[in-house]
Amino acid sequence: MNNKAFQNILKNALTFLVIFLAINFIFNSFFSNEESNIPKSGITFESNQNEYSLYDSPILKIENNTDQILTLDDRCPNTPLPVQKFENGVWQDLTITKEATCDENKSITIEPGETREISFEPWKNKLFDQTGNYKFLLPMEEKTLETGEISVNQPGFFAWIWQSILYQPIYNALIFFASILPGFNLGLAIILLTIVVRTLLLIPNQKALKSQKKLQQIQPKIAELKTKHGDNKEKIAMETMAIYKEQKVNPFGSCLPLLLQLPFLIAIFQVIRNGVGDEHLLYGPLQQFDSSQINTVFLGLELTEVNFLILPFIVGGFQFIQMKLAMSRNRQKQPKDKKPASEMEIANRTMIYIMPIMIAVFTASVPAGVGLYWASSTIYGIGQQLVINRQMEQETTQVRVVNEGKNKKKKEKYKELNEQRKANKED
Repeated sequence: MNNKAFQNILKNALTFLVIFLAINFIFNSFFSNEESNIPKSGITFESNQNEYSLYDSPILKIENNTDQILTLDDRCPNTPLPVQKFENGVWQDLTITKEATCDENKSITIEPGETREISFEPWKNKLFDQTGNYKFLLPMEEKTLETGEISVNQPGFFAWIWQSILYQPIYNALIFFASILPGFNLGLAIILLTIVVRTLLLIPNQKALKSQKKLQQIQPKIAELKTKHGDNKEKIAMETMAIYKEQKVNPFGSCLPLLLQLPFLIAIFQVIRNGVGDEHLLYGPLQQFDSSQINTVFLGLELTEVNFLILPFIVGGFQFIQMKLAMSRNRQKQPKDKKPASEMEIANRTMIYIMPIMIAVFTASVPAGVGLYWASSTIYGIGQQLVINRQMEQETTQVRVVNEGKNKKKKEKYKELNEQRKANKED
């Protein structure tokens, strides 16, 4: 393998690595922790932010700088710490009227010198579903500690668009499928949702896969340009664009399937991570359904938890099959003097192995329900790729037959002209 081929492989690997890291960054919410001015003695009790939107989950930080164990008694279905809201000029205690998803009979212990963050994710849509000012309390024997005032505001425009146009419809679709399927199984609902999403994206995905296949087919022509023009990059670029135009190929079209699926993947990740208890997000007819009946176990996998042992290998295997099909050439006779593989071909072959590994690592870092969606989507993609491969093979065969017919007619016409010239000379 020459240096250029190695550089091409490295460049492709880095590209996919950047995409992988970007997805993981999007999937995890990072919050900037403000430094506290309270001396590190006694109990430090504060929120990691002073402002939240309606779609955020408050997080509290408790730092135990004493020599005693701090125990927070279980208050399920209420929050682990009391919450107050400022209404009508006074601070009023908030209580849960509907059961929240929390670990029952589980107290929280904070050892001396330990810092613990407490997320209010299970309660964010039951207590913090309205704008206003809130504060959290930490009852102690000597006194009750309080956080400063925390404001919950309306979300920004783009957050509202995301919630209303993508997240909420997907959440309702998932709950609807779960409500009509046997056993209210979340896994079957995810598979059915995947089929619906992939079918909605069928036409653009079809075009993108064809573009990817055509791009692969013209790689030998592009490789010839590099051989023909050497280091003349400007000439190579001009003729490459001419080939793209002639073959009607969009070099960026192959990225479309991933880009189209990414918003749905993120939305499904958030739905599974946040749980299925957001009743206030349900549309009218679904508000009567008790989401606590949903079974989150599918084929022995707890879909709300990360699975390290089985699912990543399954998803990686399916991804390998799909990429192998995408990179396969049409079944046709190859010339005996077949040229060595180009740099692009070597890079593509390498990515057949690198990409599944990266997808497997990604699957091992998210809830199993997200991995199930990706596996189902990949299986759908394998079927779609098989259809595309067959169509492209038929089109290539038809073009070859047409070209052979044209060449035959040209030869016959040339033969006729030669015979006519001979006859004219004899006369």
